[in-house]
Amino acid sequence: MNVGKTLFAQVMEYVPWKTFGRIIERHQGDAGVRTLGCADLFRIMAFAQLTWRESLRDIEACLAANQTKLFHMGMKAPPARSTLADALNLRDWRIYHALAQRLIVRARALYSQEPSVLELDASVYALDSTTIDLCLSLFDWAPFRSTKAAVKLHTLLDLRGAIPAFIHISDGKLHDVNLLDILPVEAGAFYVMDRGYVDIARLYAMHQAGAFFVTRARRGMDARRVYSSATQRDTGVICDQRVMLGGFYSAKAYPEHLRRIRFKDPESGKTLVFLTNNTALPALTIAALYQSRWQVELFFKWIKQHLRIKRFLGTSENAVKTQIWCAVATYVLIAIVKKELHLNASLYTCLQILSVSVFEKTEISCTLRPDRPQTEPPSAANQLILFDI
Repeated sequence: MNVGKTLFAQVMEYVPWKTFGRIIERHQGDAGVRTLGCADLFRIMAFAQLTWRESLRDIEACLAANQTKLFHMGMKAPPARSTLADALNLRDWRIYHALAQRLIVRARALYSQEPSVLELDASVYALDSTTIDLCLSLFDWAPFRSTKAAVKLHTLLDLRGAIPAFIHISDGKLHDVNLLDILPVEAGAFYVMDRGYVDIARLYAMHQAGAFFVTRARRGMDARRVYSSATQRDTGVICDQRVMLGGFYSAKAYPEHLRRIRFKDPESGKTLVFLTNNTALPALTIAALYQSRWQVELFFKWIKQHLRIKRFLGTSENAVKTQIWCAVATYVLIAIVKKELHLNASLYTCLQILSVSVFEKTEISCTLRPDRPQTEPPSAANQLILFDI
């Protein structure tokens, strides 16, 4: 069915353009701009993400080959490579950060009715980071090691719907534990993280804020047992203890009891020691919560495979952050479209379909529903049969 709008234009209708306009005005993003404003740059970056464009020349050639369809996509003319490069360097990346945050709020509201992890009433977040390696000679603003540069994508993933609730982009030298200083803490929520985030003072601050953490204890942690709960070893739970930290500074930084659970994975045979401030949930539930942390690893793997965040269109800090935030906004935008249209297809399927059909003029709800029942075309009664079998 030809509805007069391309699929790309239909996807862009889910962007809150009025809110985006206010964001641009707040940052004076279009002040003195004659061509390729902030809104047009986002459209082009979203187009590049959806169609897997790898370079500025690639984007320019693809848009120039479809000039008759650009008006229906919301663009006036295909930009030159130099214009696009200048825009990536000069348009403030905070504009696209604010847009991504606005889309995240909307997506989390849509996915709030999704079943929670382990059917808990509280929100469950997985915290981790991923490193994107860069060339030190080109990206000298992002030091990592003596011979290479990198950016880190610190992500707090809401496990209800796999929507990132918080993202921070830093250079490769920022240690993961420092993120706890700027992490927004929600009272009553569970924060699942690996032992790279174990800092006693910061964990106690999270405890005082009313949140629960689940992590792994560091090797050689100095702690004395205060109380042991009865366990069933055939379930894999070796011990469930209340402990007090033994070191002088550690005991001062965390003066209350911690819960230590020693669990032996029946499949791998590996023994894991969990540390948490939650004393109500069963030990097996704590182990299952930590196992759910793997979803953030799958999220990183997914976005690196299906979004353009490993090869960058510019080398400046502003260009890199703009591209990453546009990629995040595009990911969340497709998640919103999927939920709004009640699609059963995965995000991967939606992106694959859009990558080859952004210029098609069909109804988006029909295009992104590949499992819809196919109707048989009516047979013509006067059609002659050539072979009667």
